[in-house]
Amino acid sequence: MKISKKITLLALASSALIPMLAACSSEVKESNVSEDDTLETIIEKAKEEGEIASLGMPDTWANWVDTWNDLNEKYELKHTDTDMSSAEELAKFESEGVKGTADIGDVGISFGPLAASKDLTLPYKTSYWEEIPEWAKDQDGHWLLSYTGTIAFLTDKNNVKEAPKSWADLAKGDYQVAVGDVTKANQAQFAVLAAAIAQGGDEADIQPGLEYFQELAQNGRLSSVDASVANLEKGEIDVTVVWDFNGLNYRDQINAERFEVTIPTDGSVISGYTTIINKNAPHPNAAKLAREYILSDEGQINLAKGYARPIRENVELPQEIADKLLPASAYTSAQPVKNNDTWDETAMSLPELWQKEVLSHAK
Repeated sequence: MKISKKITLLALASSALIPMLAACSSEVKESNVSEDDTLETIIEKAKEEGEIASLGMPDTWANWVDTWNDLNEKYELKHTDTDMSSAEELAKFESEGVKGTADIGDVGISFGPLAASKDLTLPYKTSYWEEIPEWAKDQDGHWLLSYTGTIAFLTDKNNVKEAPKSWADLAKGDYQVAVGDVTKANQAQFAVLAAAIAQGGDEADIQPGLEYFQELAQNGRLSSVDASVANLEKGEIDVTVVWDFNGLNYRDQINAERFEVTIPTDGSVISGYTTIINKNAPHPNAAKLAREYILSDEGQINLAKGYARPIRENVELPQEIADKLLPASAYTSAQPVKNNDTWDETAMSLPELWQKEVLSHAK
């Protein structure tokens, strides 16, 4: 799984320094896209465009490779990708303006509303609109989640006799816990939110999560070892807190019998990634068609092959793919972010709070 997705909103500060080329140009790009087009018309126009350029959607992340291959086989769309973080994707859309070179990107949920607020996106709801949960889409179709991730524990059973099933279990252990870099990593910040939820907090009240990790730090149990595949394979990680799709992928890459992935039963958080279509996409119909296909049964199954949980819950996964994922019953205590705006503000403050209230107490 690619690392560049793990980024905080702090990186967006740099985007404000990027010149707004669009404002300096009188060039107007002729567009062959209409909000009134039927799916059949979009397909015809996409075939004429013949290609699609994505950002942050490489072959190795969430099994995008199968989707790109399908789009090429079915609609003769040639594909190129430039791998970058969510913040970098928005910065590229913004800096290139009407001279846009990218069509579509995949960004963390917080970046969808941000892109729309900056007027960087082309709305498209897809024919699967009604099956997308309300919390996972913009009312006008500027962004909508394709897949979700839920904060989970990944346990090396060679090091830990009994894998923790809850945050309460985790607190009682005597092993090391790796959470990642909360000052930079999106995944690690959501881990703090998940811990806060389990302790009665929420997006507006992250303090219970900070206090939880402060206690781990005071007890000398907070590991600074990076939970990479290499370190996991070497046995240098006891328990790490990760997105479920990362945990499942690591498990199967190394040894499915050795590692256990669990969703904490006393509370976790669900988030996800959304496609955003560039308002100035050079191939806007190809981008619309890509989003349409990503939300189709075939596209959702492709994502599940890459351990990402499809946003459309009624998609029937082939048994061999479903068996690679955790059962729906494992997610009963997980909840989506209730207020993205509030969480965005909290996430901005987390790096400083983590340094002050957690790392300063580490042994």
